Amino acid sequence: MSRTAQELTPSWLLTALGLVATAGIAAACWTAGHVHADASLLTVARFFHVAFLVVGLGSVLAVDWLAVLWLTGKRPLTAVLDTAVALQTPIWTGLGGLVVSGLFLRPDLHSPLTLVKLGLVVAVTLNGLWAHRLGQLLEAHRSDSVPRGLLVRSGLAATISQTGWWGACLIGFLNSQG
Repeated sequence: MSRTAQELTPSWLLTALGLVATAGIAAACWTAGHVHADASLLTVARFFHVAFLVVGLGSVLAVDWLAVLWLTGKRPLTAVLDTAVALQTPIWTGLGGLVVSGLFLRPDLHSPLTLVKLGLVVAVTLNGLWAHRLGQLLEAHRSDSVPRGLLVRSGLAATISQTGWWGACLIGFLNSQG
């Protein structure tokens, strides 16, 4: 049995949140071009950037690891779903904190690598909203088997998430070396 339309977050709301988040990231990029952090603020921003990375990516890894354990029969789906719900706040806090702290890190917005990183951040953000919907759909299958299509879409969302978080992390590391 699938969830009724009333129980799902409305598509219009997820779309609006995606537009607002994308506009917020664009505004952060514009602002970053006008912020000139001194050495001490740059140091503080670097610390918070790493801290928010630990919070956000660490939470994403916890959810995805439990999903792997579920797929291998070592944990029930309920453990994955309960963990995903519990870690939504740290995931979104980490992502938002990375965007805000990144304002002060002097990003080179003319660098193709930086633009790829920003694309990955937008992709992770929009994918997170899609994953929220998928989680709601999975809730209807807590005690029975998950339809193959939903399983495939969930795996795709996890792949996009991991690729985006790790890709942005790698680009951030490479940019910090130069």
